[in-house]
Amino acid sequence: MIIVNFKKTRDDAILPERKTSGSAGYDLYALLDEESILLLPGEKYKFRTGASMELPSGYCAFVSSRSSVSWNQDLEIIGGNGTIDDDYRGEIMVPLRNVGRGAQRVYNGQRIAQLVIQKYETVKFNEVKDLNKTERGEGSFGSTGR
Repeated sequence: MIIVNFKKTRDDAILPERKTSGSAGYDLYALLDEESILLLPGEKYKFRTGASMELPSGYCAFVSSRSSVSWNQDLEIIGGNGTIDDDYRGEIMVPLRNVGRGAQRVYNGQRIAQLVIQKYETVKFNEVKDLNKTERGEGSFGSTGR
């Protein structure tokens, strides 16, 4: 287990929470100045969470969609997910877009995304003239079957 320091940027913020012992993600909560925000189809909004953190060196965090929010409300993280580097100290933000056909309401204090913390490796890229051959080779999208 690692220790991650968190700081509330506003007193009414809810810090990320892990709901079960087997959960990899920690829920992130919308922090709004009003009771709710209505997102029309195609509309996007950058939600505040009111939390910032200090990741240990060698760790990063990913802001990912919550399956229930994506499935039930057609709200998805813009760009698929967001990466938070270990040297970032700003507030965690959640950019959501309404990809559905109807308007969707997001409420203050609603769980809108999840935070997954992961260790990463640093690498040194070594330029070579040729790469080792493999069975797959240069086969791309769909090259291993459906």
